[in-house]
Amino acid sequence: MDLALLRLDMVSVIGINAHGQAQWLQTAHLLPDNPEGRQVMVLAPEQVGQSKIDVLGLIRSLEEEWGRKISSKKITPKGERAILLSVTTQSKVSAQESMKELEELARSAGLDILETVFQFRKEISPKFLMGKDRLSSLSIRALQLGATLLVFDQDLNPSQVRSLTDFTELKVIDRTQLILDIFAQRARTREGKLQVEMAQLKYILPRLIGRDDALSRLTGGIGGRGPGETRLEIDRRRVREKINRLQKELDALQTQRRQRRGKRNRRILPVISIVGYTNAGKSTLLNTLTRSRITAEDRFFATLDPTSRRLRLPKDREVIITDTVGFIKNLPKDLLMAFRATLEELEEADLLLHVVDLSNSQFQDHLEVVEDLLRDLQLSQIPLIRVFNKADLVAREYAQAQCSRYQAVPVCAFQKETFGEFLGMIEEFLGNLNPHGKQGHWGKDIK
Repeated sequence: MDLALLRLDMVSVIGINAHGQAQWLQTAHLLPDNPEGRQVMVLAPEQVGQSKIDVLGLIRSLEEEWGRKISSKKITPKGERAILLSVTTQSKVSAQESMKELEELARSAGLDILETVFQFRKEISPKFLMGKDRLSSLSIRALQLGATLLVFDQDLNPSQVRSLTDFTELKVIDRTQLILDIFAQRARTREGKLQVEMAQLKYILPRLIGRDDALSRLTGGIGGRGPGETRLEIDRRRVREKINRLQKELDALQTQRRQRRGKRNRRILPVISIVGYTNAGKSTLLNTLTRSRITAEDRFFATLDPTSRRLRLPKDREVIITDTVGFIKNLPKDLLMAFRATLEELEEADLLLHVVDLSNSQFQDHLEVVEDLLRDLQLSQIPLIRVFNKADLVAREYAQAQCSRYQAVPVCAFQKETFGEFLGMIEEFLGNLNPHGKQGHWGKDIK
């Protein structure tokens, strides 16, 4: 650990006899990445005064080898070099599926993924999550790979982040912070940027940790003594003040959005909102339906800001269709609350289209996550049609069986010719709307 954390080239031990006389010398150094997975080389002991080690030559050759190994990873210069970790008491299958999602999040954030690490434990260490020996080995592995960042699949409390950072001397973040970073990268509108900043500040506030508070009295009292605010208290107060200021700006934007919705509702156009798990194909579906060109990429959270378009259905009826931000498992609560104003668009919807990626092996879990969140947002009373996207990537019998089980309609978002049944269900629903009543009132259920 001294070799890794103190960045030492070599460590030598001198053995002495009972009379205090030096007898032998033994030397060790870290190894670059190698097929055997060895981390340390311990050289054979030598008699003191008879060592044949060319210390400078050995160090130069090691540095050259370390440089070659790290450069051979083909790491792009833009991204952080990350090791992804999962320390869990869950089953192996659950942990692996969650790690796959973390990998997608990491790629969406532009990280270079060097390695994924699992540790299954009966109990989670309250300080480091993992065992200290495993963390020591991980520190050396990070040095071998040239990693700059550790990303944990589990949420970390402020104390754990500090302990892990101090021990490894690497930047440490958790799943929540990774999602916040992605949202910060993708936000384009003023409202989206405010919402992300609000969520980030709420995440940071409880993680502001002061050091040497007794020496940081800045205000009040003669000569700085006596009652006053510490630097930590001032930082927290400033964060809270900024949160309040952002909230006022978001409230103003929310009022403007409500006015726009009011004007739209006066036109008596039905509103359809697309919801679903991130990267399920929501934006692609909207683009194909309306011949739009909104951003649609094969990565998580490509869409953050809601987009509305007019859609003319085959029976010549117009509707407004809206794309919304995708959901994800363990979506940070502060982020969900920050986007509450945006998600209020869903409250005005007459119909929700729940887009599900049928080709994903975890689509059942994704479906449940989205519909649980809709219930949390008190939107479960709005009629919903399940749309199983990417049906072309699975066997037809499998698609038919799953659509029958979940009362869904299969589509391929890239192929408009697969939309016949899907559009027919929308038109059937619109035909059952009460034109004289509240939007979203049913005449009968659609199966």
